[in-house]
Amino acid sequence: MFVSKNNYYLYIENTKTLNLSLIKKRNKFIIIYRNNNNHENIDQLKRFRNECKKRSIEFYIANNLHTAIKCKADGIYISSYNKKHYNIPFIENSLKIIGSAHNMREIYEKKNQGCKTIVLSRLFKTDYANKRTYLGVVKFNLAKANFKEELVPLGGIRCKNLNLLRLTRANSFAILSEIKKKPAIIRRLF
Repeated sequence: MFVSKNNYYLYIENTKTLNLSLIKKRNKFIIIYRNNNNHENIDQLKRFRNECKKRSIEFYIANNLHTAIKCKADGIYISSYNKKHYNIPFIENSLKIIGSAHNMREIYEKKNQGCKTIVLSRLFKTDYANKRTYLGVVKFNLAKANFKEELVPLGGIRCKNLNLLRLTRANSFAILSEIKKKPAIIRRLF
């Protein structure tokens, strides 16, 4: 079984984590590079960006406008904890903006930051010790009905509950930890 959506958002923390040759579909995948620990190797990011461009994969850099511009990324990803307001007219002319939120207050904040797409976290139950709450399909669909921005579900998406994503009214979904554990899940997305 597979889940068919318009876009698939893949979070990576290292450019070597993801084998781009596994991605066969064009214009469906969006990679968000989120490396909070190390300084980025700009040349390595540029090479990865060029490889993504050859395969028609959008590439976003998290929380670092300077690096996103240097790498000629498709856009910037603003995490839920990032409260910084960027020069939106400048960014909208050159980069797309994606945000991340965990609740309604953060969704409104991301709207004010200029995000047209917002990743709403914890659709399903996760194994994280201090993150016990999750939305579920019904609450996600209610939140989706209240906003014109595209809401993308994230959190707790595993191989065993992948088909439950058909019940969401989202046009896409995001995967974080399952990519690290099982990179071959990309093949199931078709």
